[in-house]
Amino acid sequence: MISHRFLALSILFSFLLNAPIQGQAVSTLLIENVTLIDGTGRPPVPGASVLIADGKIRKVSPTRIDVDKMASRIDGQGKYLIPGLMDMHIHLTGGFGSDGTDEAAGLRALHGYLYCGITSVYDAGNNPDYILKLREKERTGQITSPRIFATGSLITVPGGHGGGTGATLVDSWPEAIAKLDEHFARKPDMVKFTFDEHGWGTRPMIPLLPVDLLQKMGQYFNERGVRTTVHASNEYRARQAIGAGINTLAHPIIQGPVSEGFVRLMAVRKIPMVSTLTIGEGYSRLVEHPEFLDQPLYQAVYEREAIERLRTDIREQYKKRSWTTWMKIMTPVAQESLRKISEAGGVVVLGTDQSTGPAAHRELELMVAGGIAPLEAIRIGTLNAAIFLGKEDELGSIEPGKSADLVLLTADPLANISNTQKIELVIKAGQIIERSKLNLPGNR
Repeated sequence: MISHRFLALSILFSFLLNAPIQGQAVSTLLIENVTLIDGTGRPPVPGASVLIADGKIRKVSPTRIDVDKMASRIDGQGKYLIPGLMDMHIHLTGGFGSDGTDEAAGLRALHGYLYCGITSVYDAGNNPDYILKLREKERTGQITSPRIFATGSLITVPGGHGGGTGATLVDSWPEAIAKLDEHFARKPDMVKFTFDEHGWGTRPMIPLLPVDLLQKMGQYFNERGVRTTVHASNEYRARQAIGAGINTLAHPIIQGPVSEGFVRLMAVRKIPMVSTLTIGEGYSRLVEHPEFLDQPLYQAVYEREAIERLRTDIREQYKKRSWTTWMKIMTPVAQESLRKISEAGGVVVLGTDQSTGPAAHRELELMVAGGIAPLEAIRIGTLNAAIFLGKEDELGSIEPGKSADLVLLTADPLANISNTQKIELVIKAGQIIERSKLNLPGNR
């Protein structure tokens, strides 16, 4: 562990001049002579320069940029610069527990996201008091964290998917309006509905949100400037949700292959669809390949006790579950659906449905293994994620005027998408994150 710390500090000192402390904005920062992968899907640019000032990207050039001698500089020779990754489907740990909320656990998870190069997250359903409080702390600079976007509570019918503690339950219109007013008053960044009757895999049937009610609620929020997303698991329900005017899909189709008509619909309508492959693949992965827990990112951000429990008790539980087998069969189906939609010009978006930074990198690996090119996978994890939020003018790519959320890599992610895990430096809003000082097991 001492050598890990020493290496991290050595890298910083060798590449930074006048390096700021964590949380201190760099007035002017120049990253030069770097291979730029800007997140738009354009080809990489070797020898590029990126100028950052006051938290924004001010200039991007294929050659050198002249700056004041007092500017901080990072020599990017032999390195690769990508936008900060964005996980558009998390459920931050710590929101629910028998003893109340656990903010410390949530902050460690947020530090883990930053350590892994994830500079923005969207929480798709949580204890609203908990997640919205953390969102406020992040936006006022009280905590070190990725950008937090949040739904607060999700919205469903009584007994519906996700309709447990903290959910907003509605069953009729206009009676729902009062609850929607309360939800809107808390300023959700996006509203999530659930629209799934189960009855698939090993799941029993449950109540389903009426389509007409879904349409009225989606319109209610859109008219107030709030985007919407929906949990749906089959093509029929996804089509109904799109027809009802819902803006995005929180998951891929997991119950079976998508039709060619649906692929064309997604391409023409440009409905963002979040990938969430790891949440299903993770069961069989742990059972069959527990050695993934030895990888550096997992060792850095997972508590030692958690790793041991995953290797033993949880792994044994997963071996016995029929769900593990079912999801192993269906994950390749979802991978192929995402490939088809992406290839046709649809908007696939990175999301994990988890609460851990390393999962986002596994999501990239699974998309590439399913046939999506690494360059497109990086766009899926950056600019497409910003499109999902409706913030593509502010985030998601390395272009002038956008927020300076960047990750410097030591190896080419286009040669091997797993190289997104070889992180040398993380920058959020123009601030250098000292990864060695984050509150994580690997730093203790």
